[in-house]
Amino acid sequence: MRILLSAALVAAGVLVGAAFPAVSDLVRGLLASAGLPPTLFTPAAGPGHTEGDGHDHGKHAAKGESSHGGHDQSEAEGEEDHVRMTAEQIENQEIRVAKAEGGTLYRHILVPGTVAPDADRIARVPARVVGTVSEMRKRLGDDVAKGEVVAVLDSREVADAKSEYLTASVKAELEKINFERQQKLLASQSASAAAFQSARAVFLEARLRVDLARQKLSALGLDAAEVAAAQKRDEATPNTSTLRQYELRAPMAGRIVERKVDVGTAVGKEGDPPDLYGVADLSTVWIELAVPTVELARVREGARVTVTPTREGRERHAEGRVVFVSPLLNAETRSARVVVALPNKDMAWRPGTYVTAEVEIARDAVPVRVPKQALQTIEGKRVVFVRTEEGFEKREVALGRSDDDAFEVVSGLKPGEELAVANSFLLKAELGKSEAGHSH
Repeated sequence: MRILLSAALVAAGVLVGAAFPAVSDLVRGLLASAGLPPTLFTPAAGPGHTEGDGHDHGKHAAKGESSHGGHDQSEAEGEEDHVRMTAEQIENQEIRVAKAEGGTLYRHILVPGTVAPDADRIARVPARVVGTVSEMRKRLGDDVAKGEVVAVLDSREVADAKSEYLTASVKAELEKINFERQQKLLASQSASAAAFQSARAVFLEARLRVDLARQKLSALGLDAAEVAAAQKRDEATPNTSTLRQYELRAPMAGRIVERKVDVGTAVGKEGDPPDLYGVADLSTVWIELAVPTVELARVREGARVTVTPTREGRERHAEGRVVFVSPLLNAETRSARVVVALPNKDMAWRPGTYVTAEVEIARDAVPVRVPKQALQTIEGKRVVFVRTEEGFEKREVALGRSDDDAFEVVSGLKPGEELAVANSFLLKAELGKSEAGHSH
């Protein structure tokens, strides 16, 4: 019976030893108490291995596994800065690629302003004589040409001036004839020298009166030749007279922006309206800016200015130039007046409109300039995505100066390298997905 029990224990020990190469001390003790030698349940070494050969095969296997795992990790690290993408995928996702090139950075300051008429393109039609308005030939908003008749006055002052000139001209002509006759008689010794001298003096006096009358017409803005021609036309048409008429002409081409009198209004005297019309040429307007003192030193005459309406969408804008920077400061606002000349061919910029002006204060030429859309921030670092054969490579860059649209790249990118300049955020998202897959 004892022999059978021993055989069963031997078999159990062999099975346990086969299943668990390292048997606990408790099992070893139980088998030894049954009278069995410890060598019976010591696991046999595999072929080519001995228990005391000095090699830790378990550790060796662990190292092998670790080595293989490290190889996979290095490959992952090499791929984490790349986004694999075909040309078709790039096109489908509308990722625009362009070469890194040099350029110019334009720096600006934002200043509020107001549209105003160009002071050099505003004129008034004054009542230069005392009279009454008989005709108003232009309405508000009408276009006028330089020298065009815009109103007509009925003026006794004008009639007197014209009459004086015409009378002086006729008398001078008569005295000229008498002087020439006395000159011929003197030559034939038919008249005395005293008579000749008297006729000469009267003729010179008459000519002087004509000159004085002509100057008076000129002071009223009338042309002597036109007055004489009008008198001849009046002689041909006795029922009409232009003697009292005084035509007011536009001093410049432009548009009627003011009408101050009506037909029948007395003008020219003290207390009467001094002007009949206001004319403005709005093909160019001014932008009146108030630049703070701290920014004034950076504003230069000739600088480019982009103007945008304050209360409208920013889709409408125009470009002008600074034409005047005042050397004086406003005592109340502590700002200086800056004037910008702005083309206004379509008359879209109306005086009185509030605007925002971007005044150019500097131009910086840089060797590498990239648009702001090309830059992304990953782990607190500014990066761009450079085009490669397989797709894109994340590239950390150092930035320098900037303007509203672009940055200067100081290092990390060379001129001529291609990079994503639009929709680069899609590459950032793809890179994030790839890194999440490797960490998992």
